[in-house]
Amino acid sequence: MSGKIAVIGAGSWGTTVAALAAANAPTVLWARHPSVVTSILDTRANPAYLPGTELPADLGATSELDEAVDGADLVVMAVPSHGFRDVFTALAPSMAAGTPVLSLTKGLEQGSQLRMTEVIEDVRPGTVTGMLTGPNLASEVAAGQPTAALVAIPDESLATWIQGLLMSPTFRVYTSPDVVGCEIAGASKNVLAVAAGISDGLGFGDNTRAALITRGLAEMGRLGVAIGADPMTFAGLAGVGDLVATCTSTRSRNRTVGFALGRGRTLEEILGEMHMVAEGVKTARPVVELAAARGVELPIATEVVAVIDGTRTPTSAMAELMLRPATAELPHGGSHGGPFGAGRPGTHPTGGAGAPSTAAPGRQPV
Repeated sequence: MSGKIAVIGAGSWGTTVAALAAANAPTVLWARHPSVVTSILDTRANPAYLPGTELPADLGATSELDEAVDGADLVVMAVPSHGFRDVFTALAPSMAAGTPVLSLTKGLEQGSQLRMTEVIEDVRPGTVTGMLTGPNLASEVAAGQPTAALVAIPDESLATWIQGLLMSPTFRVYTSPDVVGCEIAGASKNVLAVAAGISDGLGFGDNTRAALITRGLAEMGRLGVAIGADPMTFAGLAGVGDLVATCTSTRSRNRTVGFALGRGRTLEEILGEMHMVAEGVKTARPVVELAAARGVELPIATEVVAVIDGTRTPTSAMAELMLRPATAELPHGGSHGGPFGAGRPGTHPTGGAGAPSTAAPGRQPV
């Protein structure tokens, strides 16, 4: 397969992925604002979203959706979760039958709790969908700093083609069939990065951050396994890899929001100053709602929702986490079936189900 690639969304990551693809195939980048298109075509730069990066001379750009996707062999969606459905609905009639869609968006739809590939399927049934994920801070990838990523798509031949399309000397791409796990990991890690930022903003140190990351990994793994993900996904680039990068980097928008919240600023002040979207803010509630529907407890994500809603202060949220009933990380005796509870039905051993606990009957100790 060869031909045109359409990247929809000219934010920092969409622009970066378009630049990677343009090295291997004709690529067109769609931007909502004509001024961004003009800048890309006239100056080979997108200073509004990816300052300091020279874009490939042959990268196309347009603000017309039908022009972007016309004749495309692959559509890459780099639109924030809150606008994803509207944009995809608008472009879908212009797509050729059978065109696969790769999502770059790490979030869940508000209200429906749908993953982005589920939104695509809802709008255009039968579409082959996948996701690109991993520890990929756009500015570092654009600068040519070495990293790795993961293309998750069930069709192995298609995954291999996209892998080759995006590979570069500094951007190593792996493949996986586990779309569900990658999407749950991507959505969850943004929420957990807000929590890590809150911890840093409160002045806590490395121990606290490491504990949040580790227990956050347990949360995302439990939720993913509950809806059919492969547990090993959470030990890889989509899980722990992306989680560590987002929770520790000063370039992470979600950590930045959390840090400011921890410093005592209001969410309205923080978001009012941000030029780009922090997905963790809008995805926190859908993640917790999805988990509740599956009977999975997410203590850290739940406290992030409370802080975002203003019903709990960062200090009281941290206290709430620390004063929860004591439990086990792994059960004492008996098979636990893997790191995220792939053993006995209804158990989540990473959270200690099946072990002596003070948790209420019927609830998962976490």
